[in-house]
Amino acid sequence: MKHLVLTGACALDTILTVPAYPPEDAKQRASSLQVRRGGNCPNTLEVLHHLFSPSDQANIKTHLISTLPAQNSPAITKIHSSFGPGSTKIDFSPCIHREGHTESVSSYIIRSLETGSRTVVNYNDLPEMTPDEFERILDTLLMSNSKEEEDSWWFHFEGRIPSTTLQCIHYIRTHLPPNTTTISVECEKPNREGLTSLAAEADVVFYSSSWAESRGYHNPEACLRGEAPSTRASLMLCTWGASGAGMLTRRKLGGGSGAKELQEEDEYVHHSPATPKDGKPIKVVDTIGAGDTFIAGVLYASLSSSSLHMVDASSPSSQKAKLAFAVELATKKVQDEGFAHLAAQQQQP
Repeated sequence: MKHLVLTGACALDTILTVPAYPPEDAKQRASSLQVRRGGNCPNTLEVLHHLFSPSDQANIKTHLISTLPAQNSPAITKIHSSFGPGSTKIDFSPCIHREGHTESVSSYIIRSLETGSRTVVNYNDLPEMTPDEFERILDTLLMSNSKEEEDSWWFHFEGRIPSTTLQCIHYIRTHLPPNTTTISVECEKPNREGLTSLAAEADVVFYSSSWAESRGYHNPEACLRGEAPSTRASLMLCTWGASGAGMLTRRKLGGGSGAKELQEEDEYVHHSPATPKDGKPIKVVDTIGAGDTFIAGVLYASLSSSSLHMVDASSPSSQKAKLAFAVELATKKVQDEGFAHLAAQQQQP
């Protein structure tokens, strides 16, 4: 059995679509209003369950760790139902319910039709998860799930509070064998202190363009090559909006003797969104969750038994196919509202 554990915030998003972003102290009528569940990890989970085949559902168990309001609050019903049919396949038991709180994390998003920009204001009254709570959750997960030799665990962290996440990573490293454990993290928010420390400890790192630009990088390759010396990751990815994304893979080379470290070889590949057959530009409808969709594409290509990369997961061609699949999936996502339309995505990486 493969276990995928995602840790991050779960929000209810209120999305106001406006003709243009309003100036300060102005009054403007929105052209539409939507309320839907958000949060990086929940979005990624929803996309994954749109992609998973019946075989995947039977062999990959997904778990969500998120801080939520009281179990009997109306927000919980909204959150669970928002995953659609896939909700029955997600293990919500690791979530932390804050008794006495009735509201989830809230995000208010102003989406401009003029520029496509998204301005997000968050509100969170829920106490954040502590390292001690994560340790108890992990202990329970390990006790309640079979510990067969072929079991593997992939832990993905949004990276909301780096100091807490770093302690969670250290606990995982001391309680699970490295050959069956993968840890991935997101470096998304610019200027968030501590993200580089998370990247240093992860096996897979996802960098956003906004984070990269805040560090002075002007393209994905510069970011990945610039950050490579400071992380142990064997797989690094950086999204760059309409320009696609880059991937840096690192593999050990032979050579050296005795206690000398094996040398590493870095290979960079880039994939840009495919041009539609009619040659017309891609029409962007909804970019909310595009990065989460990209991450879902990489996780799917890494875990799904129906993915072609499983023949030789370390081959350069399979890594390129993994990146191409994730970019094209995110490209498809931005052309329609939400994630439901991704259920029709049947091509394999």
